[in-house]
Amino acid sequence: MHTQANPAVASPSVVFDRTLLKAIQEASPDAILVVDGQGLVVSFNQRFLDTWQIANDYVAEHQRADGTIVEETLLAPAQSLLKSPEPFLARLAQLYASPTEADLCEIELTDGRVLERHSVGLQSDDGQYLGRVWFFRDITSHRLLESSLRHIACVDTLTGEMNRRHFLECAAAEFTRAREQQYPLAILMIDLDHFKKVNDCYGHAAGDYVLEATCQRWRKILRGDDLLGRVGGEEFAILLPRSDMVATETVAHRLRQSITGKPFKSDGHEIFCSISGGMTMLRATDENIKDVLLRADDALYRAKRAGRDCIEIL
Repeated sequence: MHTQANPAVASPSVVFDRTLLKAIQEASPDAILVVDGQGLVVSFNQRFLDTWQIANDYVAEHQRADGTIVEETLLAPAQSLLKSPEPFLARLAQLYASPTEADLCEIELTDGRVLERHSVGLQSDDGQYLGRVWFFRDITSHRLLESSLRHIACVDTLTGEMNRRHFLECAAAEFTRAREQQYPLAILMIDLDHFKKVNDCYGHAAGDYVLEATCQRWRKILRGDDLLGRVGGEEFAILLPRSDMVATETVAHRLRQSITGKPFKSDGHEIFCSISGGMTMLRATDENIKDVLLRADDALYRAKRAGRDCIEIL
């Protein structure tokens, strides 16, 4: 910790308090900065300098005789780390203009780190403004973990596409937008025909490869805004926003043709598959996305009853 006080003239109790404060600050997991009412930095810990990549030599060069340093000067090297410096500085000015206001927010840095910032104003017992203390904590690992967990919760780990729950959530949101903006919406339900035979004949590893490679083939056909989800073992759902009947039927047959007659090669084997699909369009009478999905599912079972390797429209 760096302070402006001179220990040579301090009383024993003041020395003890200062030593205790230094120990607490240096042991803290937070980067700590204390600024007085005149905008002078009167205290900070080493973690603050490390967090903001401020060199000790820079601090020594700009410290005044009493040990303080102008806040703007101390933070100058750190501004290049800010992903959005203007909002950061604007919020600082706002907080200094409102001494009683506390702050808790997150700050993104250009090197990929995320800091949580907490600040409170310092006031004496009689309400006199004394300054402000700032706490910064690196929460990058927490954010990465949260992002990873969100990804796991939304994505089918085998194919990399949406899992059932996430697909249904996104499809429901797209249904609402299509209703509000009055654009066409199509749904396809697709099943790999007799997929159990693939697992029985070639093993589950080969089956997994076929599922993954199937999605890779389809992704080359689908648009970036189209939703693809694995909603069952070998069953997939595809949502095509702003796609009319003619365009959707064309896509559906291209998806089928990308599988039929084009073998998957796994461990020296050529694995032939086909698909059955059910296709439907959003109707004015549909109350929610479930109505559309159920109709597409009915069309899928019609395709299976019709002999498979085909697309039925309902």
